Amino acid sequence: MIAALVHSRAAVTAFQQLSSTASSARLASRSIATATSNVILASATETGSSEKGGGGGGRVAASISDKDILSKTSASSSPSKPTEALDTNPPKGTRDFYPPDMRLRSWLFAQWRDVAALYGFSEYDAPVLESEALYTRKAGEEVTQQLYNFVDKGERAVALRPEMTPSLARMVMAKKGGLNLPLKWFSIPQCWRYERMTRGRRREHFQWNMDIWGVTGIEAEAELLSAMVKFFEKVGLTCEDVGIKVNSRLVIGEVLTELGVPEEKFAATCVLVDKLEKVPLDAIQGELEELGLDRSVVEKLTSVLTNKSIESISAVLPPDSEAVKQLTQLFKLCEAYGIQDWVLFDASVVRGLAYYTGIVFEAFDRKGVLRAIAGGGRYDKLLETFGGDPTPAAGFGFGDAVIVELLKERDVLPSFEGSGFDTVVFAMNESLYGVAIEVASKLRASGQTVDLILENKKPKWVFKHASRNEAKYCVIVAGDEYENGEVSVKDLTAGEQKAVKIDALGDWAESVLRQ
Repeated sequence: MIAALVHSRAAVTAFQQLSSTASSARLASRSIATATSNVILASATETGSSEKGGGGGGRVAASISDKDILSKTSASSSPSKPTEALDTNPPKGTRDFYPPDMRLRSWLFAQWRDVAALYGFSEYDAPVLESEALYTRKAGEEVTQQLYNFVDKGERAVALRPEMTPSLARMVMAKKGGLNLPLKWFSIPQCWRYERMTRGRRREHFQWNMDIWGVTGIEAEAELLSAMVKFFEKVGLTCEDVGIKVNSRLVIGEVLTELGVPEEKFAATCVLVDKLEKVPLDAIQGELEELGLDRSVVEKLTSVLTNKSIESISAVLPPDSEAVKQLTQLFKLCEAYGIQDWVLFDASVVRGLAYYTGIVFEAFDRKGVLRAIAGGGRYDKLLETFGGDPTPAAGFGFGDAVIVELLKERDVLPSFEGSGFDTVVFAMNESLYGVAIEVASKLRASGQTVDLILENKKPKWVFKHASRNEAKYCVIVAGDEYENGEVSVKDLTAGEQKAVKIDALGDWAESVLRQ
């Protein structure tokens, strides 16, 4: 018995010694691992440093190579600096379009599209980003100095389009004669120019473009003028509000020919003359000298451009003046269109783009409050400047900013504060929300625009919401009516309310749409 007890105690003692030895081994192992890790970390840091210096070595995680990783992740680290507040204004010269602004824009675009459709024009579009070479014609035009241009990541010189006509010319050239002429196309592009801002002039704007290609006669210009007048009438303006000045670049060409100025300088001279509307003659003296023109040439030209009738301009032009023939015929066509009260001859209208070759025109505010509303003309040689074949073309551009200002000025711009949907649908309590969904779905299937109230709101809030958004009807889903298979429909214009069977809502919706 005693022998067995001694034997047992010896076994326990041996086990304790073995455990102590193993524990010591584990501690030693941990020390070795820690030392090894420190060596690895140091090595990795050196490798990371050598990589930054262009040396070799493998990829190193940021958490290993960053010596400050512990301070960055520690809970006790100091708080970061407060984020700088975002500037909520859009870039200078640009606009945000909140829902009322979008409703106005959509309305204006719809007027333009309706008129274009009336005159048989087809809509097209092009990229807002174009090759810079489309616009750098080197004729002294302001547009070449107003480009939003840059070199892209492919080392290409590009620009946000400042106008649409060069893009149209590029598209026509791309088809290599494959388009059936004449063509009548329109577009409503957004255009960008870095220019001085005034009322109705921003650094971005939308522009209604109408162009006719392939018609050599001034019938094209007369059709365009008629379309422009149709739009003015459509939005509530009269010939007492707006006039359209008409001239021809041929007038300037014939005067310059008489003065001995070579034809290749005509376009650049026209651009300079157009600047005289904004600056005095002394301001363009240097540009005149670059063209090799005497001051007397421009003085003679500007004296001719003060003429306000075809009869008076005829007296200073050659007897067989092509300009006079064109202008006379154009005004006869305007009488045939019934727009003679809108158009008038003004020899001072030149237009600032070098590519115009014939008739030019400009819509203006007769009260003189606003700048030019729209403008255009004939540009038969534009394709030649891009290496293409001469192709007759005429068109106009019509910006959105100035016309909106004019409509406000004349108090004929509709209100766009309300959403203008047909019906508001709401449930009197949450248990009826599924029924409200069913009602809204029936009305939408019948063609109504419906605003379904998505939260549990009080009737007072709902009616105020419907009024604010200029809704026509309010459909109320209530417990008593629903038990009878009905909803209450309130006419918000007449103030009348009646019960309508849920199954008959489609018929009701179609009946009010026909009213």
